Amino acid sequence: MTNIVPEKIETERLTLRQFREDDWQDLHRYYSDESAMKYTVGRTFTEGETWRALCSMLGHWAIRKYGPYAVEEKSSSKVIGIVGFWYPNDWPSPEIKWALSPKYWGKGFAKEAAKAVQRVGREYMPNIHLISLIHSKNHASKKLAIALGSTLESEVEFRNAIFEIYRHPK
Repeated sequence: MTNIVPEKIETERLTLRQFREDDWQDLHRYYSDESAMKYTVGRTFTEGETWRALCSMLGHWAIRKYGPYAVEEKSSSKVIGIVGFWYPNDWPSPEIKWALSPKYWGKGFAKEAAKAVQRVGREYMPNIHLISLIHSKNHASKKLAIALGSTLESEVEFRNAIFEIYRHPK
């Protein structure tokens, strides 16, 4: 069975593609940074946990036929984070997620990548109304969701914290 979305998306500065095993070290820069993990799992990952997270994202593609993309900066060929589709079995709805290493925050990379993912979602997944599930204290992510045209739909208790559901435009 083929994927229901493209395995690769190009933007001006980024290549969004499926993860490869050798991406785990670049990805570990994100997962081992306290500030990056503050509003997700609330702790940093070991190298082994990063590798397993990478395997989880690859598995998501295998099961759902869509998933998170490795965000590769074209100028450096480094994986700077994760942006894409995410829908684990305990999630309220399929979402567009974004997570970049702090070194790349504030440079428009997350917005550039998420806008490309939104376009792909509208084209290839028109019957899925995507959300972003954002920790209520993660003001930067909420600001990005609004900049992407998403609207606050509700607050939910999720994994012992308050999260906000932002609904992406169709």
